[in-house]
Amino acid sequence: MTERYSFSLTTFSPSGKLVQIEYALAAVSAGAPSVGIKAVNGVVLATEKKQKSLLYDDQSIHKIDYITKNIGMVYSGMGPDYRVLLTRARKLAQSYYLTYQEQIPTAQLVQRVATVMQEFTQSGGVRPFGVSLLMAGWDDFEEKPYLYQCDPSGAYFAWKATAMGKNHINGKTFLEKRYSEKLELEDAVHTAILTLKESFEGQMTEDNIEIGICNHDGFRRLTTSEVKDYLASVS
Repeated sequence: MTERYSFSLTTFSPSGKLVQIEYALAAVSAGAPSVGIKAVNGVVLATEKKQKSLLYDDQSIHKIDYITKNIGMVYSGMGPDYRVLLTRARKLAQSYYLTYQEQIPTAQLVQRVATVMQEFTQSGGVRPFGVSLLMAGWDDFEEKPYLYQCDPSGAYFAWKATAMGKNHINGKTFLEKRYSEKLELEDAVHTAILTLKESFEGQMTEDNIEIGICNHDGFRRLTTSEVKDYLASVS
């Protein structure tokens, strides 16, 4: 019965589901694992970056990107879909800045990006985005960090710590055991690496994982040498 509704994006199945959303979530679950952890003094984003080949040169291609100086994002799922959403998020943030002359709050940017994703669940001739996003931000006014997740349906959630992508259930279970309300940023980076290790295949190196941190200094992606130092301290 479900197959009758699987190709129509805008028609509910008898069970009350938009089946194309289920397929989009399956694409996310098949994607590389990503982890987000909110600490007392910042947020950590970490993800696996698969090496397609020894000949592959990906120095300019990243899975963790900044949107504004205070907000960064990572994805699990389909890379091209993420690139479209990243561009849209940057435009939304810039539009807010031109209007109000200040950086967009993380919660407002998340809401606007989620609205874009939701629009693709109710329009003909398109399909939902096959990505889930983790967005990390720092609020200069409140002096506190934020971590949000956006799903293909347009739903968004605030998290203390979460995992997406392949083996995300194991990742969340690990985080539930390890997470503490008093976690500092340095410890959060170590915990993020250990969470990725739960589902990592092969040897984890500074070349096949990416880590980004967001604190009062803004958002930045760690260099390979910094990642190497963290890996050495964890193993």
